Amino acid sequence: MTPGQPVSWPGGLPGEKPAQPAAPWNDVRHWMRPGTLQLQSLPPLSLYIHLPWCLKKCPYCDFNSHEWSATSEPGQPLPETRYLDALRADLEASLPLIWGRTVHSVFIGGGTPSLFSPAAIDRLLGDVRALLRLDADAEVTLEANPGTFEKDRFRAFREAGVTRLSIGVQSFNDAHLKALGRVHDRDQAMAAVEEAAQAFDTFNLDIMYALPGQTLADCEADVRTALSFAPPHISIYHLTLEPNTYFAKYPPALPPEDEAWDMLDRITELTGDAGLQRYEVSAYARAGHRSWHNTNYWQFGDYLGIGAGAHSKLSFAHRVGRPVRVREPRLYMERALAGDAVVSADEVPRKALPFEFMLNALRLKEGFGLQQFMERTGLPLSSIEAGLALAVQKGLIERDAARVWPTERGFDFLSDLQEIFLAD
Repeated sequence: MTPGQPVSWPGGLPGEKPAQPAAPWNDVRHWMRPGTLQLQSLPPLSLYIHLPWCLKKCPYCDFNSHEWSATSEPGQPLPETRYLDALRADLEASLPLIWGRTVHSVFIGGGTPSLFSPAAIDRLLGDVRALLRLDADAEVTLEANPGTFEKDRFRAFREAGVTRLSIGVQSFNDAHLKALGRVHDRDQAMAAVEEAAQAFDTFNLDIMYALPGQTLADCEADVRTALSFAPPHISIYHLTLEPNTYFAKYPPALPPEDEAWDMLDRITELTGDAGLQRYEVSAYARAGHRSWHNTNYWQFGDYLGIGAGAHSKLSFAHRVGRPVRVREPRLYMERALAGDAVVSADEVPRKALPFEFMLNALRLKEGFGLQQFMERTGLPLSSIEAGLALAVQKGLIERDAARVWPTERGFDFLSDLQEIFLAD
């Protein structure tokens, strides 16, 4: 088997022809065999846990999320116990690939993880602590939806071991929330954020802009409302029409691009005035409140992903692998409980590593260290010198002897900058 060749296992996705594996996906000897890369050390490791159900599928969402009401009998509760059993079995099966490594952060995403009870989250984190070497001060993030908010529920998540809450507000404008298909309204969003501010030292608000019918004044009102809660962290995203979504099939009328740029300029101005620094393309934080988990992604760190449809990025001495779990939740539970949740595990081809690294690292305002590039990819600097020279020539990056960082122009035209490093 040559480096970069995908590895598949019997019983893949429905309709797939089973392929006989050369080795089980979690056979560490397979991943540790000689190869063309030379990684001198392993990057930090995070854990991502996917809880796939939500109350309603948003028309812009391309995540692996499933409406519980559309996949179950009326009144039937979430299969919390069975899904948690599956997650534990999935994690246990993955242990050979990360044996002895410390996990620095945990992110519980979805879907809408706050649909799960605090007792379920408590059990889930107990299983994680029992099976993994988890940092004593590890960041543990839970995504929450104001539509699932109940008084004291967020405090109960905190008591279960969650240290950081990320609330999917998106907007405080009822008309825009309706256009986005959100299940909550302004009042619920306000109540949820107020409760989060009381329960957590660190919390994040997800906000979107360039929404259907949104004006610059509307955007400013949303940001000012968000900032009135003094959040330590805000993630602010431009609404994009992703493939295979309802909005892609029936696109709404969005603000012109020049108005969207004006909105972003105003967002950056308002957040800066409030003491939040834009440290990543879409992330603004007060000092000491940056997302450790997301920063590990952007710095091309490792992460183990468990749960329906979860992806991983795991480094070994001579290669970087990307195992992927089965997407459909019921099939995932069945397969995970049988120790067979992974449907594919590709090696990242050597020639693709520069682009994959830049796709992440150039999102950071501070850029990356040249030494870090070599450590995380196992490649020499010569593999990116031509791209760096072209990016400098175009005014998209600056560099010194140790670091590379995007210019203001590079930040504004990030896709153009990243594409320079695509393999021929």
